[in-house]
Amino acid sequence: MLHVLLKIFLLCGLLASGWVQALQLSATRLWPSPDYTRITLEAAQPVAHKYFALSNPERLVIDLDGIEAGAALDALAGQLTAEDPYIGAIRVGMNRPGVMRLVLDLKTAVKPSVFQLPPLGQYGHRLVVDLYPAQAGPAQTADSEANPAVPPQPGAAGLAKPTTLQYARLITVAIDAGHGGEDPGALGASGSREKDITLALAKKLKQKIDAQENMRAVLIRDGDYFVPLAQRVTKARAVKADLFMSIHADAFIKPHARGSSVFALSENGATSVAARWLAKKENEADLVGGINIDVKDPFLKRTLIDLSQTATINDSLKLGRAVLKELGGVNTLHKAHVEQAGFAVLKAPDIPSILIETAFISNPEEEKRLNDPAYQDRLIDAIIVGVKDYFDKHPLTAPSRLTRNP
Repeated sequence: MLHVLLKIFLLCGLLASGWVQALQLSATRLWPSPDYTRITLEAAQPVAHKYFALSNPERLVIDLDGIEAGAALDALAGQLTAEDPYIGAIRVGMNRPGVMRLVLDLKTAVKPSVFQLPPLGQYGHRLVVDLYPAQAGPAQTADSEANPAVPPQPGAAGLAKPTTLQYARLITVAIDAGHGGEDPGALGASGSREKDITLALAKKLKQKIDAQENMRAVLIRDGDYFVPLAQRVTKARAVKADLFMSIHADAFIKPHARGSSVFALSENGATSVAARWLAKKENEADLVGGINIDVKDPFLKRTLIDLSQTATINDSLKLGRAVLKELGGVNTLHKAHVEQAGFAVLKAPDIPSILIETAFISNPEEEKRLNDPAYQDRLIDAIIVGVKDYFDKHPLTAPSRLTRNP
């Protein structure tokens, strides 16, 4: 009897210390971006945790209850690069029985946001650690191009006058590469990820827009990291964008689906069942990428839409038609007209905004084309021709924001 009681006592002690239920992380991921750095710890069960900050030097300490060492946890430090804006080093070790301690040596003071995400899609339980700057600086552009330098104007001190005409209005185009970071987007049959293709297309589009005489482009994301949908809208407004284009490469349950499409926001529901389905799917990006629903950032209130502003939607439709017409010369059109639905990423109240589905990544033939640099160039050239055609027919009339001497 004494022997049985001793076993029960020892078992209770082990349970209390967490040894019996020790859990290894199944994956760890590190996503640095200009705005914040994200660490994701994934496991088969929710990860009990506590965290606190230390100063002099700046550190963030995260205690993980019931987590034991493993390959995924060991791999976390190896994902850190010197370019990370917030984390200088990562240290992991057993702090006490049943508690694994994760220490982030910081380059600067941060405002941490730590939250859990339930299983979704390919992911299990996720513990997310977002590191934001402790003090928000002045509004940044989407890709750190707040105000390109305006050339100094010649004065009366014998300086030569410019021989070329100055643009009184520089057209700013916000380019949103769909998905990113935790959210890979659609997956192709050969393993292509939508987030990679959209970023490649967005970078090419920026390069070619910047080469235009009176246009510049800013990227909503310029790397592999997640940007919440509302923040994408906010970033476009922060750079005073004249138009917003979100680039995607959709998937469908049947591999024969093909063609390019252009979408605009709808005030009164979707124009088709497919458009409604696609909008619902794209709007779930925040669930996949992961946002802290308990955080109410007043900065995001700027993204609230007044759907009564039909003028912006009408301009979006005109822009969409111009782009769709040119895409038809490069690829089959999935629909010959601009469709509409309630896409969250198109809800800027004052910026003509379209979502471009360049092709179906789930179609093996189109997936192959989307990975072909020459085909990417043809898509980008078509989009630019459509944008220029739109502005030729609908020139900007707003007050000048920027000038440059070409």
